[in-house]
Amino acid sequence: MEDADSIYCLAKNRQGKPCKRVKAKGKKRCYMHGGAAGSGAPKGNNNALKHGRYSAENLARRAMVTKFFRQFKDLQDEYDI
Repeated sequence: MEDADSIYCLAKNRQGKPCKRVKAKGKKRCYMHGGAAGSGAPKGNNNALKHGRYSAENLARRAMVTKFFRQFKDLQDEYDI
């Protein structure tokens, strides 16, 4: 038999008090706080995939393009194009 404290959800409400609902079978939380089937992060953690925008290769490419455009602008200013 379980203790009286262990049959309740372990989540806290906004006031910091414990949730009064009974936890889901085989879970530590009630259905409202993530004990429902299918709740939680997707398998494989696709949310952590990187887009590469700040990769070293992309940063170097953007720096090269910026340098090129600054040189071009300097030439325009020099020849009043």
